[in-house]
Amino acid sequence: MTSLDIFRERLPGFLNELQELVAIETPTGDAGAIERAVTWLELRLAGLADTHRYVVPGHGPMLRAQRAGSDRRVMLVGHLDTVWPVGSWAELWRASGDRIFAPGVYDMKGGVLFIVELLRWLDRTGADHPTLDIVINPDEETGSLGSRDLIRRVAEDCDLALVLEPTTVDGIIKLARKGSGEFRLTIHGRAAHQGVEPERGVNAVVEAAHQIGRLLELADPEAGTTVGPNVIHAGTASNVVPDRAELLIDVRAWTADEQHRVGRALAELRPVLAGARLELGGGWNRPPMEACAESIEVFERAKAIGAGLGLDLRWARWGGSSDANLTAAAGTPTLDGLGPVGADSHQLTESIVVDAIPARLALLTELVTSLRASEV
Repeated sequence: MTSLDIFRERLPGFLNELQELVAIETPTGDAGAIERAVTWLELRLAGLADTHRYVVPGHGPMLRAQRAGSDRRVMLVGHLDTVWPVGSWAELWRASGDRIFAPGVYDMKGGVLFIVELLRWLDRTGADHPTLDIVINPDEETGSLGSRDLIRRVAEDCDLALVLEPTTVDGIIKLARKGSGEFRLTIHGRAAHQGVEPERGVNAVVEAAHQIGRLLELADPEAGTTVGPNVIHAGTASNVVPDRAELLIDVRAWTADEQHRVGRALAELRPVLAGARLELGGGWNRPPMEACAESIEVFERAKAIGAGLGLDLRWARWGGSSDANLTAAAGTPTLDGLGPVGADSHQLTESIVVDAIPARLALLTELVTSLRASEV
């Protein structure tokens, strides 16, 4: 049987297990839920890989699994946390047409289960393969702040990283991603009675408006740099001059140079209103992932394998960030988007395409086994 035949045969079992994993709702920061999901995953990895837990304070365990193979080392990356608070979905699993709709089914529990299926396939076939170093973290959706050090250390020891984030309905492989940051600009003003003596106040909302205009000027559409002052908290009552406002600012950039430019400009912001004071917090949480010659070379290998499976693979630059940004920053050639086909991450229409699963699993397994030789 071909790998594609095997995964077609395995599809009902894959879906049953995916439904079980989705039913363990795992919002970022729910350490108990993450622990239950890790325990579930460890049971399925038993005998397939050596596993070890690392504690990420406030988030639960991070799972590392290793399977010995050739001298060539390939890292596989996934995450168990989702953006969905418990109870966000009225139905935790809904099949409609060729789609499954569920919280985290696309981003990215389907990709995590791809790793289990890969290891089972290797065990079943006895195929030669590279040494595999697998990291499944609990805090990706908030920037992997507690898990990034281990991710980067593992990546530095590997020849290649494959990230099992999902792919689009077009099957895109991601070789470049924007670096991302979340900054917090706090504006301190002075309160006063709006009706009696507004002139004694310093209106933090008005100062925030001035700063929003400046922030928007930092964007560079041609360079792909975006600056989004997307959340504002301010004021207590309509008859009180507000003494405080807070802006949350999302920043994305393709290059480190653009990150440095925007970071410097944010640090140099100065108040417009006399008596106002600015305080900048937050910062960059992921560096840019820039395509390199080695990752393009591996993509071409994947494209050739995909052609034999009826897939027409393309690669793209992607505005969102992931743990691939961290592995690439460690100097490790990285391919991202090797998980299930689907759509609508972070939306109540999040889904995967069922019929596409066998071919994407076959692509992963055949790509991994093709990388066993050190000269690749």
